[in-house]
Amino acid sequence: MILEPGLFLFQARLNVAMQRQLWMECRVLADGPVPMYTPTVRGGRKMSVGMLCLGKHWNALTYEYESMRSDHDGLDAPELPQSFVELAATAAADAGFVMRPDLCIMNYYTAESRMGVHQDKDERAETIAAGIPIVSISLGDAARFVIGGLTRKEPTRPLILRSGDMLVMGGPSRLRFHGVTRIQTGTAPEGTGPGRINLTFRQW
Repeated sequence: MILEPGLFLFQARLNVAMQRQLWMECRVLADGPVPMYTPTVRGGRKMSVGMLCLGKHWNALTYEYESMRSDHDGLDAPELPQSFVELAATAAADAGFVMRPDLCIMNYYTAESRMGVHQDKDERAETIAAGIPIVSISLGDAARFVIGGLTRKEPTRPLILRSGDMLVMGGPSRLRFHGVTRIQTGTAPEGTGPGRINLTFRQW
């Protein structure tokens, strides 16, 4: 489904069996030797989501990418599984983009979690200028997602992102403001949840 130029929503892209498998793989990573944690951003506020970065780490204090978690425990970011890369690259291709994902930010949302409206603009300037997309996979509980324009002043529109949905934001929509305003608890398919895992793939 084309929502705007460069903005694609692939509803139920992953079947339930694939959702369960991916959820399990994410939980293994989140509980692994480089565990998920709750970041503290500039200004000292703790985020309301758990985060684990794969491939490269996003530093919540500097808003830059690095190889190790220097803002937390100094551990190296875990590798990005090839199976994850293929999911994102295929969805990007189906939206008309060429993408070589080399990092993924995994966020875990509880019933109380939110994500303020923001732009994803910490990747290389060349990547952003080329319109190389961000690919998002939703797993578990559904989320009320809002997406706006290229400035913070533009109005946002709500979307419900359900388990198995994939969203592609590229080209003229690469820098759209977006956020998560609510988690719809109790909506996760059996074998996923509770809570929501969101995977956002990027090309640095």
